Amino acid sequence: MESQVRGGTRWKRFAVVMVPSVAATACIGVALAQGALAASFSVSGQQFKVTADTLHGEGFAQYGAIDSGYTLDGKKTAHPVAVSSFQDASITNMCQSVVTPDVPFFGSVTLRLEAGGKGHDAVQAHNLYIDVDDLNADATFNNIDIGVAAGDTAKAKGGKGPGMKGGGEAANPFGFAQQAESADLTHVHQTAWATTAGTFKLSGLHMSLHKGDGKGIECY
Repeated sequence: MESQVRGGTRWKRFAVVMVPSVAATACIGVALAQGALAASFSVSGQQFKVTADTLHGEGFAQYGAIDSGYTLDGKKTAHPVAVSSFQDASITNMCQSVVTPDVPFFGSVTLRLEAGGKGHDAVQAHNLYIDVDDLNADATFNNIDIGVAAGDTAKAKGGKGPGMKGGGEAANPFGFAQQAESADLTHVHQTAWATTAGTFKLSGLHMSLHKGDGKGIECY
């Protein structure tokens, strides 16, 4: 089965990022199993932007969760996210950027990271998890299942993905998820709160810092 989608999402529909024509309101009961509002780690008070020309992933799954963390002034907060997971992923022309405002003596500073561009091997990741709250892409899913229980997406349980993150993650294993044998995304633009991976190999890595609020410097 193959499905294609293009468009954007917002956090109010965090459980249906990349889902073709699925309405999934109230898809998870946050932290019912864990009894606490806690992510695998406390996220920073800054989202980051990511672009890629292509992302090919084997063993895809996605489910809703809550990331707990901080605002930039140190207050506790939480963010609903769609956790997109891939057992193995190959990414071309990846860019990541984040703007840090109000740095003493400098004002805003933008960090930009690039890898897997022209003349370099694609970025390779194993057991990749991306906590997304906005995504735009063209996407094709192969042998997709929509509406599977999140805790059953692991291959060890007969699923197709790497399984849920665990480690105190605030997500309901009995809540809504989707999975596919593989996923192909092109023209990727997304904002995220966190990324974790078992391994992350970045060929042709280049990181740079720029003064300013990111205009003309951020990935998009």
